[in-house]
Order: sequence, then structure tokens, then C-alpha cells
Amino acid sequence: MIKISNLSVVLQDADRPLESLIARKLRIPVSNIVRVKLLKKSVDARKKTAVQLVLTLAAELKHEKEVLRKHTNNPNITSYVPYEYTFPSVCSCKERPVVIGFGPAGMFAGLLLAKAGLRPIILERGECAQERRKSVELFRHTGKLDTESNIQFGEGGAGTFSDGKLNTGINDPRIRYVLETFAEHGAPEDILYLAKPHIGTDYLVQVVQNIRFSIQRMGGEVHFGARFCGYETDTQGRLSAVQYMQAREEHCIPARICILATGHSARDVFRLLNEKKLTLTQKNFAMGVRIEHLQSDLDRCMYGPNAGHTALPAADYKSAVHLPNGHSMYTFCMCPGGEVVASASEAERLVVNGMSNHARDGRNANSAILVGITSEILGNPDPLAGLYFQERLEHRAFLAGGGNYKAPVCLVGDFLRKKTSTDFGKVLPTYRPGTIFVSPEAYLPEFMTETLRLGIPAMAQKIPLFHDPEAVLTGLESRSSSPVRIVRGENYQSVDVPGLYPCGEGAGYAGGITSAAVDGLRCAEAAIAGLQEG
Repeated sequence: MIKISNLSVVLQDADRPLESLIARKLRIPVSNIVRVKLLKKSVDARKKTAVQLVLTLAAELKHEKEVLRKHTNNPNITSYVPYEYTFPSVCSCKERPVVIGFGPAGMFAGLLLAKAGLRPIILERGECAQERRKSVELFRHTGKLDTESNIQFGEGGAGTFSDGKLNTGINDPRIRYVLETFAEHGAPEDILYLAKPHIGTDYLVQVVQNIRFSIQRMGGEVHFGARFCGYETDTQGRLSAVQYMQAREEHCIPARICILATGHSARDVFRLLNEKKLTLTQKNFAMGVRIEHLQSDLDRCMYGPNAGHTALPAADYKSAVHLPNGHSMYTFCMCPGGEVVASASEAERLVVNGMSNHARDGRNANSAILVGITSEILGNPDPLAGLYFQERLEHRAFLAGGGNYKAPVCLVGDFLRKKTSTDFGKVLPTYRPGTIFVSPEAYLPEFMTETLRLGIPAMAQKIPLFHDPEAVLTGLESRSSSPVRIVRGENYQSVDVPGLYPCGEGAGYAGGITSAAVDGLRCAEAAIAGLQEG
């Protein structure tokens, strides 16, 4: 096959058959094209009056060698070799491996261990996806929080109730396998070629269940309502057993391999590991608020006169600014056509996040705008200092909202003028159980509010809509990443306990669905390699 990269397509040609576009590019008859595969599709909106699609395609042609010779000097026309993930060979283990957590990292680690014939035992503190959805909806409508099953805990992890974004900053060939696995289990096929792929919560609830069914068909077990509460080691300090609580009873599983993928919100796990003197370090993280604009306004801002064209997705953005006060502000987890969701996992702490369905057809766009938190800011060498900082601000936000999980909100224009809002304009907040007008000063430290006040106008120089005075700020966004890293060696095992594999976002080695899934694969590969060597 031949790969054709960076093929620009004007919007007027967006509906033309791919074969026609390839034939024109390669200057060959359409009849010479046997089949076509769309590899990547993105939008180039740098010129608002000339927005284009940019495609990468693979095509099987008659006389391929001849075509390649004719385009030898064109770097955008090359041979195409599809990626294939090489599975570790099937092996055996006297004691079944244990995976703690069934978010993206634990899910893909468990899937690979199952494919290797190791019949993993997976423990997830939350509920299965269907029951978890009921708990999430109950909280959103009534403010009644289940601290064991919520947007942070349960089948699929925090990513299930999000936008399901799969774009990532890492460069790893396993990414393709992750995308293909999601598609095979019910995710939309467009995740295989969109430059910014996303699944959407409406699909994810079923997709994560389908992956669980695959693991179970291969002999794996998934236990819900099973909260990790400890581990044991042998006389040489190597992992020997894993302990968990289920239905108020403590259980103990003999285990020489445990992949610890508990996610960034399992604070009880961080405290447990710290008490057991496992090596933990502080990790930079970020906190801030969510900003909501009208999606129609954002489309016009990003696409100009082409806004509303059927070939264009709901507009998004990603940006960062470095500010004169020495801090930076950046956007994170931008959700076109989505909503701001109640994401608390602990009593009397308020957390928000962004969510959208696959169609991204909601009225508002929302994104986190975050301020970086470093060890220097914390001023405390305790490895859990960042965790304590998060907890303090989440409790302050809870109180600021009235102590009933209503979220504190403020209009951008009022915030910039240091006023507390009293009425909404054209942008109505999407957060439930409800909102209350409160200035961010009520729950954020001064350096963060100052950074946001400097950052919003600075961001507007890149995205003019950004400082729309009627845009809504909702707090508190505090779970963008883990504030703690569980230190592991090059073999992916804890530097203190051989056989324990800290994994994914919670362990401090990933940031998002795809990178967490890739880290789950890496840890499972390392565990399997260790068995084969042993």
C-alpha cells in the first residue's frame, strides 16, 4: 500500500470520494485504486476564510512501484506498513496476578494478562458501569454522594464520565493498539483516524463493559466493591499477598504480581503506602476552574464564516500562557458541546470536571483553566503535601458553595473586575446539583486568582472569545493529575517491593486515558517478561 500524507482538502470537496482525491493527487485513473483506508483527519483553521481538512490516507493501487518511483522526491508519498502490536507469548504462573483498579491502566493491563493466559484477578472499589451510572446521576440530581462509587471510582475509571479524549502527548506505538481495542469493543470507528479522537460518555459506559467481558471470557475475574487495603511481603521483602475489603469483610489473595492502578483520587491508597514507608515523591500538578462559553460563539471564533459547515466538528482549543507574575495558566480537558459535572469522591469536598457525549452537540463548551502547583509553592517536603493542598481547597470550595455540593460560580467579566456576580447572561452553567454566585477568592489562594486574572486576558489574545464577560467560571477543578508519584524502577516495579507495579495516572506515570492505557500495557509486559525470565 501507499501512504499519502498531508493531503489538504477544501471544505467544498469534503464530500468527494477518497478515491477521487487520491487519483487527483497521484495523477492516476480512479480505476487504478483497489481500496482506500483513512488514517488521519484533522482541521486546519489557521486561516478563518480558508479552513481546510488535512488527510492522511493509505491506498492499495495497481502498479504501486511505478507510482512510488514517480513520486520519489515527495516525502508525503511513501510505502505504508500497518502497525501490529506484538503480544507477549503465553506463559503460566503458580499464583494469578492481581490488578488493583479498573480504569484505563488496570483495564489494559488486565486485558493483556488475560491474553497471555494468566487469568488475572482484578479488584475495583466502585461499581460496574451500569450501577455506577445510577450513582453518578443520583449525586448530580440530589447531591447524595456515594464515596465508593462515583465519577472518580468505578468501572472504567474517571475517564468513563468525561469526554473520553484519546489524544495524548506521548509517542508510543502501543497507542494504535489501544485505539483499535476500543473500536473493537464498541467505540466509534472514527477514533481510528481523527487527529483528536474521543469516545464520549454515551459510548464509554458500554465499551468498558465489553472489555471486561473479553477479560472474563479468557478466564480473568473482575470484582466490584473490592477496595484495596494492604499487601504482605515475604522475608526477602518481595510481594506475597494482596488484601482487600469487600462487603465489610477482609480478604487476602496470595500474589507475586500486583499491578497497582488505583487512579489519582485514591487518596487512602497514598496514605497507606506512605505509612508502609514505600518511596513516594511529590509531583507537579495543577488546579483551577472550569470556563464555559456558548459553543456557537466558539465555532464562530475558531472557524469564522465557515462556522456551521457540516464537515467541521464542534470547535475546540488548547492553549497556555506564561505570565509576568512568574506563574503559567493553561487549558486542559477541553470539552466541546459538553457540560461541567460534579466529580467529588469524598464527603464535604467539591470537585468539578468536564464531560461530553460523542456528538458533542450540547449548548456550551467548557474547559479547565489551570495554574501549576510545584514543590516550591507547597513549601513542605512531605510527599503528600500536594494531596493535603488539594483537600484544603476542595473543602473551601464545598463551604463556599453552601455545603451541599452546589458549585461556586462567577462571570468572567465580574471576576476580572473583582466583583461577585448576581445574574447570568447568555451563558447558563451546566453544573448540577446547582450553583451559587461566589467569587473565586472564597476558595482559591491569592496567587491562583491573580494568575487567572492575568491569564484570561492573555489567553484572549490567542482566542478572542476567551474573556467574554458573560462566560462562566465554575470551581473547583482539582483532579487534573496526581500530586504524588509512587517511585518505580526501570523494570516498572516499586523500588521497595519487588512484584508491586505502580501503574498509570494515579502512580504518576500517565496523564489521560490513552497514556494510562499504554502504561498498563507496559507494566503487564514487564510482569510477563519477569515470569518468562523466572
